[in-house]
Amino acid sequence: MISSVAIVGGTHGNETSGIQLIQNWQRSGAPDLPGAKVSLVTGNPAAVSANVRFIEEDLNRQFTVDRLTSAGASLEATRAREINDMLGPKGNSNTGLVIDIHNTTSNMGATLIILAMDDFNVQLARYVKLHMPDANILLEDDKPYHDHAYLCTTGQRGVMVEVGAQPQGVLREDVFNEAQAMVMHILDYCRAVNNNELLVLPPCEAFRLGENIHYPLNDNGERTAMIHHHLQDQDFVPLLPGQPVFRTFDGRDIVWWEEQETYPHFINEAAYHKLHVAFATASLITL
Repeated sequence: MISSVAIVGGTHGNETSGIQLIQNWQRSGAPDLPGAKVSLVTGNPAAVSANVRFIEEDLNRQFTVDRLTSAGASLEATRAREINDMLGPKGNSNTGLVIDIHNTTSNMGATLIILAMDDFNVQLARYVKLHMPDANILLEDDKPYHDHAYLCTTGQRGVMVEVGAQPQGVLREDVFNEAQAMVMHILDYCRAVNNNELLVLPPCEAFRLGENIHYPLNDNGERTAMIHHHLQDQDFVPLLPGQPVFRTFDGRDIVWWEEQETYPHFINEAAYHKLHVAFATASLITL
């Protein structure tokens, strides 16, 4: 039984689909989920006002137990403790499900990110995939659920809706509509669970997170290459051994060096620019 759901937008202040959805629902009323309380949360109001990802630190990396119990004084550390008090506390949460809405500059389409492969999440993934066949399911179970630093882990269960490609700080109608549709499908799934109406759902394709691939750097820490045009915008498309990954600034190609194919995503994500992360890898699995 899912008795309470929190929908969060603006965890990053320049990812506008979730921000706009929260603002719209605050004016018109939160989506209805019979028998459950649905709350609306703006994650980082200061960053939203400034139209930036964050003010001092990434809010979506503050939600480890250590950070939540430390005396961190940044705006985001303080806001994380407020959200944890509101939705959590983490590990003993009063919120049944937290849905955190994000945008990416990468061409990932509508992507549901789940953090565990338990029955609830597997069935949710299958439900969303059944109703949004073009959606992608990304499983990040590289660590236990409560070890993740994401805001959504303040809930008993938590998922992220990641939709792109959308430039930072602007709104695209198609991306906005896909984000809204995915949230509504998640709520419909919760309604079916609460009413014991969930039928047997067919297995679905998903992607399991691998590792981050970084740009080549010189001895001064400067990039020596950019994403190859054959890889750009090819999120979740198989990257095969020998296919080009980077184009160096002196005109050479760097090809995929692993012996197995991978499924790149977050390709050339603007938010990861400072970290020199070029993309993340994934393997194809069935849920």
